[in-house]
Amino acid sequence: MTKYKSKKVLITGGLGFIGSNLARALIFHGAEVTLVDSLSPQYGGNIFNVEDIRDSVTVYISDVRDSSAISGFLEGQDYLFNLAGQTSHLDSMMDPQTDLDINANAQLSILEACRRVNPNIKIVFASTRQIYGKPDYLPVNENHPIRPVDVNGINKLAGEWYHILYNNVYGIRSCALRLTNTYGPGMRVKDSRQTFLGIWVRSIIENKPIKIFGDGLQLRDFNYVDDCIQAFLMAGASDIANGKVYNLGSSEVINLKDLAELMLNIETSGKYELIPFPPERKVIDIGDYYSDFNLIKNELGWEPKISLKIGLKKTLEFYKNNHRHYWSD
Repeated sequence: MTKYKSKKVLITGGLGFIGSNLARALIFHGAEVTLVDSLSPQYGGNIFNVEDIRDSVTVYISDVRDSSAISGFLEGQDYLFNLAGQTSHLDSMMDPQTDLDINANAQLSILEACRRVNPNIKIVFASTRQIYGKPDYLPVNENHPIRPVDVNGINKLAGEWYHILYNNVYGIRSCALRLTNTYGPGMRVKDSRQTFLGIWVRSIIENKPIKIFGDGLQLRDFNYVDDCIQAFLMAGASDIANGKVYNLGSSEVINLKDLAELMLNIETSGKYELIPFPPERKVIDIGDYYSDFNLIKNELGWEPKISLKIGLKKTLEFYKNNHRHYWSD
């Protein structure tokens, strides 16, 4: 990680969950960090996420759809961690145009700006496992067919492949990480727009039952945010990653009922209940999913280090102490 010392790093979505944790790690490694975030209420930005590093970062409140502003931010930067995005699958179906504007059109504008003002920048793009759709086989590797089941998956795929195209055609060093169920301190917990695990955390702290759609037997894998950050740092520092897409994932696979029981056992109280899928969610549900992350393990040396139980304990403890900054009582 010595590559980041004294380097200029721009993070879009920098006040969000992953962006703020990444900023903290980059400061530790000696980088000069600039954060750009729209702070739009329906997305994940929260100024409290950088409370402890506020004097060590430069923050601009700006939208990635503002192409002229983004061009100015990109000048002179050594690295771009491109994390800004619309993450709600349900919102993408209700408002597909906004999802297109943020997750595809704005990404193309960012890359065009890099081509004009900073072609030597290195970019790591945050993609998603949602692009695969319903798996044909498990675990899902990077060779799996790509069949998004919602608008968000289609637009994230477009954003991802714009980055790979600009790497291959224009030499703008870019790669993408396909994330799977990242969780931890700083994630959106006031609703389920970012991850269902967030609203579960809130339910536990408010002593309300966890609501699980369907039979609760759906399989998932999870990455604690610190492990996810290590993947971003490794991908940014390695030229082996240029032009590549990598799955993140975990060897700990768990169904949702067992996950709920694990969380409730950590808190020693509470309950969960199974409820029918709302029709609008059922049609975009992907069933069982967990990733094969051997490609990034073999090429970059990344693998998750933090167990699900420890990560959940850290997460629940954080929100017990800080929930007033993430939702109103």
